[in-house]
Amino acid sequence: MKKHIPNLLTLGNAFCGCVGLVWVEKDILLSSALVFTAMLFDFADGFVARLLNVKSEIGKQLDSLADVITFGVLPAMLARQLLLRYNHFEANDWISYLPMLIALFSVFRLAKFNVDTRQTDRFIGVPTPANAMLWASFPFILHFQPEIWGFQTQIFAHSVFLLILVVLMSMLLVAEIPLLALKFKHFHLQGNQVRYTFLGISVFLLAFLKFVAVPFIIFCYILLSFFENASAKN
Repeated sequence: MKKHIPNLLTLGNAFCGCVGLVWVEKDILLSSALVFTAMLFDFADGFVARLLNVKSEIGKQLDSLADVITFGVLPAMLARQLLLRYNHFEANDWISYLPMLIALFSVFRLAKFNVDTRQTDRFIGVPTPANAMLWASFPFILHFQPEIWGFQTQIFAHSVFLLILVVLMSMLLVAEIPLLALKFKHFHLQGNQVRYTFLGISVFLLAFLKFVAVPFIIFCYILLSFFENASAKN
């Protein structure tokens, strides 16, 4: 039974994705919240597997299959709902299906991850949970923070912004760009400067911006990864 505990947590991730898809049209906030809940399961399954020393190949494959649902298909449906709810698109308009690119590129990214031996201590391309977190933050921003410090957050629901972001994030999912992995082999400052910097910036942004912080955190994640790559080359 011990070896299946991480797998049960992974199935918890998949369950969140399935329920989120059921509710995405009726309650977009619930579906978005389930993305963040699934991230806890996604973190817990790997942590428990290492703790119990029961990592397995089936666990790796199961994790990717669950991520396809929760961090691939569900974010695509969230993006589509944002287009339909806040813009003048109908459900049968072809452009409303453009967010499905997120699902397609997420599937490709996860398949690539399973066979790519380079992604042990860093990611190649934006991880699907980071992309999912970005899309799941928008419904919360629009509902709870329609304005912050005079800034109208409705821009996050504008069709041009959403469609450009769909294409950009889809490309970044599979881009040959090394990105920071928040996996600590040790907790000393030496060797973890960028990771601690990112965590510090994230906490600061969340404290002052709340939900609006999430898009900026994703931007900082990509930016700091470029900085780390440049430092490593030098």
